[in-house]
Amino acid sequence: MPVQNTKPSDYPQAVVQQIELLAQNIVIARKRRKETQAQWAKRLGVSQPTMARIERGDPSVAMASYVMCIWLINPSAPLADLIAPQQDHAALEREIVRIRPPKAGSANTTAEVARTRVTGIGAAGATQAASGLAALIAAQGLGKPK
Repeated sequence: MPVQNTKPSDYPQAVVQQIELLAQNIVIARKRRKETQAQWAKRLGVSQPTMARIERGDPSVAMASYVMCIWLINPSAPLADLIAPQQDHAALEREIVRIRPPKAGSANTTAEVARTRVTGIGAAGATQAASGLAALIAAQGLGKPK
């Protein structure tokens, strides 16, 4: 098994909390179905101890095991849509700021333009533009794998 570079104790707390919440939801789903860890482990192709680690929210368990649990619970859940290009508003905002030309007659200095790019000042306008760009990407089908 490959060596993990980042220790789970070094993960951001928000990430650990999301994994724990995911684990709690997996436990609830399994119990509501009145199935055992052993049954789910067999369906996932993992050992029962690994299934127990999933249910404890162990961040060192392979992502594929968590994704398989999600699939067992809801096979139609479009998990990849959570990070589809049209959902990546931070990147869309940066792209818009980078390509948006300065307004004619603008008194913005190079420092002000740089500060806007770095700090996200004017983010409300960039967010609106990002939403529009996201809609365009979705309409064109550019965010979908071929």
